[in-house]
Amino acid sequence: MKNQIFKILLLSFFTTAFVVLYSFDANAQQKKTNPGIRFTTRTYREVLAAAKITHKMIFIDAFATWCAPCKELQRTTFKDAKAAAYFNKNFINYSVDVEKGEGVDLAKGWQIEGLPTLLIIDENGKVLVNHTGYVDGNGLIEFAHEVSDK
Repeated sequence: MKNQIFKILLLSFFTTAFVVLYSFDANAQQKKTNPGIRFTTRTYREVLAAAKITHKMIFIDAFATWCAPCKELQRTTFKDAKAAAYFNKNFINYSVDVEKGEGVDLAKGWQIEGLPTLLIIDENGKVLVNHTGYVDGNGLIEFAHEVSDK
């Protein structure tokens, strides 16, 4: 009986890990047609689970639809080839509207006071560095390097 339960739990773990990891890898066509930083569409809980499996930090773009600097980040900075290559390789990228759904509670927890807010968090959800306001591609990479400076 215990052996069967162990097998079921083990199978469940590997199935979940496969689904989470597979879902974070966009298909090749999407990568070609959608250049720039690839943000996951998963929930925050799923993002944390993936971070624990992959041992990657999470880059968060906290935005609102009315925010002009947020739109500029999406139009320019997140499409910067150098920044995109760096963030797609080193982070799980998560974008969240702080005025909708789970974003409302996340913004409170992260104590967001201005937009856009960029965060880098660890696999446990601890904020390592944050930045409020617009940055260009080079500034975004410099922001990411703040983690290693701490």
